[in-house]
Amino acid sequence: MKSPTLEDIQKAQKVIKDAILHTPLKRSNYFSELFLKNIYFKMENLQHTGAFKVRGARNKLLSLTDAEKKQGVITASAGNHAQGVAYQAKLLGTPSTIVMPESTPMGKVQATKSYGAKVILKGLNYDEAYEEALRLQEEMGAIFIHAYEDPFIIAGQGTIGLEILEEEPKTEVIIVPIGGGGLISGIAIAAKSLNPKIKIIGVQADGAATMAESLKKGKACVLASMSTMAEGIAVKKASPYTFGFIQQYVDEVVTVSDEDIAVSILQLLEKTKMIVEGAGAVTLASLLSKKLHLKEKNIVCLLSGGNLDVTTLAHIIERGLVQEGRMVRLSVTVDDIPGSLQKLTKIIADLKANIMQVNHERQFLNVSFGKTKILLTLETKGPEHIKEILHKLESSGYSPKQDE
Repeated sequence: MKSPTLEDIQKAQKVIKDAILHTPLKRSNYFSELFLKNIYFKMENLQHTGAFKVRGARNKLLSLTDAEKKQGVITASAGNHAQGVAYQAKLLGTPSTIVMPESTPMGKVQATKSYGAKVILKGLNYDEAYEEALRLQEEMGAIFIHAYEDPFIIAGQGTIGLEILEEEPKTEVIIVPIGGGGLISGIAIAAKSLNPKIKIIGVQADGAATMAESLKKGKACVLASMSTMAEGIAVKKASPYTFGFIQQYVDEVVTVSDEDIAVSILQLLEKTKMIVEGAGAVTLASLLSKKLHLKEKNIVCLLSGGNLDVTTLAHIIERGLVQEGRMVRLSVTVDDIPGSLQKLTKIIADLKANIMQVNHERQFLNVSFGKTKILLTLETKGPEHIKEILHKLESSGYSPKQDE
């Protein structure tokens, strides 16, 4: 398979410019002061369909002949690639079929359908949906559009690198999420070709660290299992094609935990007023979790997408609050007599913690007769405030336990 070049990426920039947004590249005052560096966000979460995928999809579709476009296109995806292909196919009048796993959130299914695609739900996961898409391709004669194993897709994603260096030529580091590897491959080829000294850093989730493991082993590998909230970069099998580019062009790959990602989503929401999905927030997570020790001053974090449904966002916000020590769940055993709860809650109130939820448990938590266990969910001001609450409860004769 052909390797995309800087010239391919520059050509892609010209041919796709009328159908994609030149997304903002903005310096964050808050995070720049926090890290004592110039921190810029490349906001692909504001792109058409909410993610960078439309770039590669447009470039690939434009590479097809008129006859191929009439045949239609097919792909497998659980999210952003599906919407990117469907949206660009609609603009070009090309029929599109998208195979999505049966577990795909209905919001993403409806969004893909809204762009005119025929959506087929098949399989328990991406791998099974992918196999079904390949089967249907032979049956239908449609053109398969892979999410990352394609030089036109990679060249389209690489236009992000060109935009970054056009706007901020002093950029020293670009931090990029890694799933299948097409995004970081394109950006790295573009950036390193223009400035060989620039540093390209990839970030994966701990629970889906396919490329990180492949780099350790020196070959593309397959994970035995995956588990991460950043489903947009959850790829079980490393692509030998993109792995080769990562080996050649990427300086470092780090991983972050789901807790790190949740905090980053919360921080981006609070400090920049932007909704960023887990796959996009891993770049900031790599800095907040102190996984990176960079001497360079001018750093770009790519926010690759913002497609986060409301229910998931609510869970992530709570998880981020817990991780930051701004929400805590305590269990306290008290005498099962009138006034016990009032006495306990007065201590909490005097310490200016907000009680969000209270539950009594008598029957199921091995509580002695005559006692009751109180489960408290509190909104707090941070880890020190939690320590203060625990200390006060202990000094008042209680034995509080904090849920981990």
